[in-house]
Amino acid sequence: MEGDKYVILTDIYLAQKNALYPLAPLFDKESQTLKPPFVRALKRIFILCDRDRDGALSDDELNIYQVKCFNAPFQPSEILVVKKVVRKKLPEGVNERGLSLAGFISLHALFLEKMPREKTWTVLRKFGYNDDIKLADNLIPPLKRAPDQSVELTNEAICFLEKIFDGLDGDFDKVLRPHEIEELFSTAPESPWIEYPYKDAVERNAFGGLSLDAFLSEWALMTLLNPIFSVENLVYMGFHGNPSSAICVTRRRHVDRKKQHSERNVLQCFIFGPMKAGKSALLNYFIGRPYSKAYNPTNKDRYAVNVVDISRENKKYLVLREISECGVTELLANKESLASCDMQFLSDETSRKASSELLLKIARHGEDTGFQVPCLIVVAKDDQDSFTMAIQEATMLSQNIGVEAPIPVGVKLGDSNNIFHRIVTAAEQPHLSIPKTEAETTCKQYHRLIGRSLMYASVGVAMTIGMVLRLQGRMRQGRITKKQTITSLKNSKSKQCKSIYPERMDAACFWLSYILF
Repeated sequence: MEGDKYVILTDIYLAQKNALYPLAPLFDKESQTLKPPFVRALKRIFILCDRDRDGALSDDELNIYQVKCFNAPFQPSEILVVKKVVRKKLPEGVNERGLSLAGFISLHALFLEKMPREKTWTVLRKFGYNDDIKLADNLIPPLKRAPDQSVELTNEAICFLEKIFDGLDGDFDKVLRPHEIEELFSTAPESPWIEYPYKDAVERNAFGGLSLDAFLSEWALMTLLNPIFSVENLVYMGFHGNPSSAICVTRRRHVDRKKQHSERNVLQCFIFGPMKAGKSALLNYFIGRPYSKAYNPTNKDRYAVNVVDISRENKKYLVLREISECGVTELLANKESLASCDMQFLSDETSRKASSELLLKIARHGEDTGFQVPCLIVVAKDDQDSFTMAIQEATMLSQNIGVEAPIPVGVKLGDSNNIFHRIVTAAEQPHLSIPKTEAETTCKQYHRLIGRSLMYASVGVAMTIGMVLRLQGRMRQGRITKKQTITSLKNSKSKQCKSIYPERMDAACFWLSYILF
């Protein structure tokens, strides 16, 4: 009986141990190797502990690691034992500077082999990992923002990324090659830049490399679209600060319109237009890709981001979002779809009717939801035969909706007409170039009419009061009677009063005389 109870307690203990300290996420029994997510986690821990970034953990750095994980430093003799054990299993695991990355990983493989799994999981959890070898959900606080607010990286995060860029640029050519970019996310679960929407969103050189501007542009896009995911990757890469200090929430766009200025560093422009209007060609030009005659329809929204230098002190990250023709309906089904937009841009190369209908549909949506957005119209001049007619029609459209005259652009000819600079400038003045719908124009005309009527009425009433007071003074002097005063007021042929509001003067005179007398 006692033996059975012991067996049951042992089973319970083992079950609890496996639940609290699982082996499956750490070790592959078939291949007898550490699993890739665990290796990535160990690499990140190593980088965080390598304070001087020399690629090895010194005795002091090993002690920092030990205190963080187990609340007690190594004794000098214990450090010697650790190095001896690692060197015996992996000679290159220890060098003159200390324990190398390979040695650190080898040490944890020995932990799993020789020691209780609690040690390994203690290390992982001290560095913020959960049971899936991913950062714990509570490590990054939730983000609160209004629909018309966006998120950007702080200067602290940008400085950190610039140091990361310099550290990865092993050949000092100011460009990160594909293998160096792969190294960038070697401590994260996976690289986010190999998939949509980041894969083809920035300018690359002929070898697929990224300049510093392109590198930071990719981070600006990721932070704009998925700020929490962006912060997670910063933490995976070894960001030491408080995760919430890596990002900031911008001012609301409706406040920008009131103040007539935007202070955003990352501006998002939605590009609308009918099929074959040249939207994709414009995005390709923006990120340095050659013009292609082949027509490839865009089936889902596409992004392109690059740096636009307005002045030496004013550098903006401009995000162009191409809205596919079939995506317009889906976009406008969401009441908040234009809230994140700083600028809308109509690429007009086809019929004026199609472009006009599309633009007015978008403008009405902005008006109905309260998220009105400035607008520019561009006309492609690659086809000289149709350009003259296109620019005339686009000019009429811009006049009808009250926005800036259309901008001719020749992507095929390499003539951008400074379009991206103009987009940023317009986005920085969000109170201008708001397209006016028919309903809005009618409403404004109505308010002008009411205002003019009130002004006329107030002037007419003031003149009537003056007349009444003069007659009242004459009556007090005994020069005329009350009956004569009222009769004079009614029969007044004052040209000034009649010209201001003739149809209402009789009633105004009657009631004013009644009140005053």
